[in-house]
Amino acid sequence: MKTAYGHLTYCTNIHPGEKWEDHFAQLRKYIPAVKQQVAPDQPFGIGLRLANTASLELTKEENLNAFKAWLQQENCYVFTMNGFPYGGFHDTVVKDQVHTPDWTQADRVAYTVRLFRLLAALLPEGMEGGISTSPLSYKYWCNRCEEEKSSFTESATLNMLLVVEQLARIHRSGGPLMHLDVEPEPDGLLENTNEYISWYMGSLLPAGIPFIMDKLRVDEAEAASIIKNHLQLCYDVCHFALEYEVPKQVLEQLRLYGLKVGKLQISAALKADLPAAAEARQKVIDAFRPFNEPVYLHQVIGRKTDGSLVRYPDLPQALEDAGNTDVVEWRSHFHVPVFADRFEVLHSTQPDIVDVLTLQRQQPFTAHMEVETYTWDVLPQGLKEEMAVSVSRELNWIKKIIANKD
Repeated sequence: MKTAYGHLTYCTNIHPGEKWEDHFAQLRKYIPAVKQQVAPDQPFGIGLRLANTASLELTKEENLNAFKAWLQQENCYVFTMNGFPYGGFHDTVVKDQVHTPDWTQADRVAYTVRLFRLLAALLPEGMEGGISTSPLSYKYWCNRCEEEKSSFTESATLNMLLVVEQLARIHRSGGPLMHLDVEPEPDGLLENTNEYISWYMGSLLPAGIPFIMDKLRVDEAEAASIIKNHLQLCYDVCHFALEYEVPKQVLEQLRLYGLKVGKLQISAALKADLPAAAEARQKVIDAFRPFNEPVYLHQVIGRKTDGSLVRYPDLPQALEDAGNTDVVEWRSHFHVPVFADRFEVLHSTQPDIVDVLTLQRQQPFTAHMEVETYTWDVLPQGLKEEMAVSVSRELNWIKKIIANKD
C-alpha cells in the first residue's frame, strides 16, 4: 500500500509453494484477507517471492495474464520481489543453501534477469521496481585465503554488472527504472556497512564504470550514475542490528558515498544480555534453545566485555560456547514478529525498527518497505497465530510507528 513515506507490504516468502500454481494458491488465500485488515479501501502492494521453478512457469503468457487479471480484480500491484532464495524455502533444510547458486554462477544471473523481466511486466505505469538479492556468496565457502576471496568477489561482481547492463537497457528504451538491491547479512561475503561500501567503491565501480562505458557508449560520470541507480542496498533491519550497527550512522555513511537504499526490509532479531551470575545466565541460554530449529541459519553475534564481537555460524555453536563469560550479549538471526519487543527473558531488536522508521519519516531514503518475518512455520508454538492475522498485525503496527502514532 502507498503511505506518505513509501510503499509498504510484506514478503510472500512466508508462503510455501516452489511451483507457481502452488504459490499463486497461497496468494489467493492470504492476500485478500490481509488487504481487508490493512488497506481495504486502497491498492495493496505485494512483495513477491518466486522460486526459480515458479519464475519459469510465470513467464508463460497464460499464467502471467491470469496473474495480472487477478491483481486487477483484487486491487493489488507488485512493486518489489525477493530474489535471494533461488530454490526450496519451506519444508526442507535451507541453512547455507539459501546462497545457492551464488553470484559466481550463471544460473543466478539468468534467474535474476528473468525476475526483472517479470517485474517490468507487472509494475504499474511510472513506478520503480526493485529485487533484493544475496550478498554475493556465503563467506565460509570462500574464506580459505584472500586470493580465493578476491576471485569470488571479482566473478560475482562481473555477473552483477551483466544484470545492471540489462536494467539500464530496459530503462533507456522506455521501460521502468529497476534496481538490484544487495542484501548484506551475517556470514555473507558482504555482511555489514563497511564491507558493502568497500566492495561498492573498491570493486564494483572500478570494474563497472569501464564496463558500462563500453557497453552503453556513455562517459565516465554517466556510467557511475547508471550503476548507482541500478544497484542499490537492501537494508534488512534485522541483519544490521545483528552487526550492532546504528541506523543513523549506516545511512550517513551511505549518503557520504552517494549510495542509495533500494528497499527497507523490516525485520527483528532476538537479543539478550548474558548475566554474569551463573543461574541467571543459564536461564537466558535456555530461553534461546527453543529457537534452535533445523531449517534456517540462525547466526549469533556476541558482544564481549571489551566491545569486540564474536561470531557463531549457527545457534548450536553459540550454545556450545555458552560458558564463555567474556561474552555479555547475544544477538541471533531469527526473524521474530516485529510487533513484539520481548519474548519472556529474551528481547528483540525492535528498537532498531522504530529508529529506522523514524529516520524514514524525517527524511525518506527509500520508496520500498517490506516486512520479512519468514519464520512463522518454525516459531515456538506459543508465538504462532493464524497467518493473515499475524501479517496484518505486523503491517498495522508499522503503519502506526511510521505515522508517529501511539
